[in-house]
Amino acid sequence: MRRKTSTPDAALAEAAKVPGTPRKKAAAAGPKKTAVKREPVQRDVLTKMLSIITASLEEDKAEDIVVVDLVGRANFADRMVVATGLADRQIAAMAHHIEKKLGEEGFNRVLVEGANGSDWVLLDAGDIVVHLFKPESRELYGLEKMWSADLDSNESEVAVGKGEEQG
Repeated sequence: MRRKTSTPDAALAEAAKVPGTPRKKAAAAGPKKTAVKREPVQRDVLTKMLSIITASLEEDKAEDIVVVDLVGRANFADRMVVATGLADRQIAAMAHHIEKKLGEEGFNRVLVEGANGSDWVLLDAGDIVVHLFKPESRELYGLEKMWSADLDSNESEVAVGKGEEQG
């Protein structure tokens, strides 16, 4: 009769007794359980980062800027910003400007993916993830619809841009 093991180390020890390759044994034991918790970001830091990002996008004539609140719904970031650019060069410039402006304010850990002529550029600033799309790609992937508050409630999604009515 087999005993149930309660910890990953015990599962590995149990798997070592079973015939097979180390790879098969590791697969049978399953993934290691590690408790990775994100430290909550201070609200004023998040607000400052968000204002730098949205101001930079507005200066660069980004269209349809949307900020989605991810708190409690995702563990990789607290906010997601989605914006549209009309050309590869504009999108690359928007990404470069955001990275530069965040760096000037001391937020130096910004990772940029796809800035070399892509329909989709991703900036990971840790607590805020920025997606810059061409219009066709934005509609195809529909990230803000996937993460939008419309699926939960209308309070979590905030549109930021020119010409919108406050109220």
